Order: sequence, then structure tokens, then C-alpha cells
Amino acid sequence: MSHPSPPPQHFDAYAEDYDAALQQGLRVTGEGKEYYAQGRVDFLRQVLPSSALPVRSILDFGCGVGSATPYLLRAFSPQLIEGVDVSPKSIEVATRQHGSDRVRFRLLGDSPSGEFDLAFVNGVFHHIPPADRDQALGWIFRALRPGGYFAFWENNPWNPGTRFIMSRCPFDDDAIPLSPLESRRRVRVAGFTVMRTDFLFIFPKVLGWLRWMERPLSRLPLGGQYQVLCRKPG
Repeated sequence: MSHPSPPPQHFDAYAEDYDAALQQGLRVTGEGKEYYAQGRVDFLRQVLPSSALPVRSILDFGCGVGSATPYLLRAFSPQLIEGVDVSPKSIEVATRQHGSDRVRFRLLGDSPSGEFDLAFVNGVFHHIPPADRDQALGWIFRALRPGGYFAFWENNPWNPGTRFIMSRCPFDDDAIPLSPLESRRRVRVAGFTVMRTDFLFIFPKVLGWLRWMERPLSRLPLGGQYQVLCRKPG
């Protein structure tokens, strides 16, 4: 399989200082990457059907430097997390910072054998050329066991704040955002069943006292990111 993403050197250049580059964009929200990483995984844990638990194995597609790893470990206590990426330098940093007997990282290559209970993807597909997105979704589909779940997180281009933040992130200079409509259509074409679409992260820190409203408003296209929760037919 060819790599359905930018050349590896695109993110190799940011592997050692990824957090600083990301914070350059997030600074306007008043929050760091930890707030958003925790929020995504907590929300996924809340909306995942009880029948999906326990989650024994997780695929982190486009894992970068492994930022989601500690949050996924705490939320699901899986036996295995496997992160895949096209950037050798990012895999090196992820392995150094998060690798263990339960967590491994490798370069994206041939499809695995359908072993994963849950696939997690955050902010990856806007870096993948539109012509390659179906191929990448097919890779994820084959990686999941029948009945496995797919948490597809993307930046919401309908939110002007999101577009502003992306314009400030150095590694988003190649980004081609996906609307929620495109994401839902593409995952269906790949063979997934769409269960729900939710929008999160409406209010910046300065309006933190309003965040209690975010969960009730999560079905409206207001948040800075959205999740399409899908399932591979069983």
C-alpha cells in the first residue's frame, strides 16, 4: 500500500517540538493540548456502547508522537495499543516517550489482520490528499475485527475559530479540511455503519463557565472538532 498521507518528512520536521508547534495554534483558546486530548477520549468513553467494553486492543492511526496514548490507556486499560504513522521520526519519539509492553509503535505498512476492537483517529485526514482518503479508510476497516468501533475525530471547518487555529499551526500548512458531511459519506463508502456524529469544544477557557452546555449541544455543528462514531458490521 502506498502511503495515503504527506511525505514522512512533513512531520519528521516537527517530531521533537510537536507540542510547541501545536501550542502555537491552541494558545488563543487558553488551553493546552492535554485539555483537548483528555476531552476527546473521555467523550468517546462516554458514548461508546457498553456492549463494546472491554476494549482489549486499540489502533491509533496517524499516532504522531503518541500524544493520545496515556489517555487511551487510562480510559480503557487495553491489553494493547498500536500506533501507526508514516513519520519515522515521530515513531521514534513516540516509542521513546510512551512505548511499553502494552504499547507499540510502527511505520504504516501492510494492513494488519483484523485484530483491533477500536480504531482511534484524531486530526489526521485533513493531511491526507482527498484522492487517498478512501484508501486510508479501507486500511482502517481491514484492521478492525468484525463488530469493531471506529472513532473518527476531525477539525470542524464550519467553525471559524477552528480555521483560525489551523492557520496558526505550522504543520497544518498542507491541510485540506473535511466537512462532517464528507466524513460521514466516506466512512459509509468504506463499509462502516455510522452510529452518531457529535461536536465538541465550543467554548474557550475564558468562557469555561459555559462548558456545562457542551454535552447538551454536542449534536449541533458548533464545536471546534467533531467525532463520527462508526462500527464495522459484525
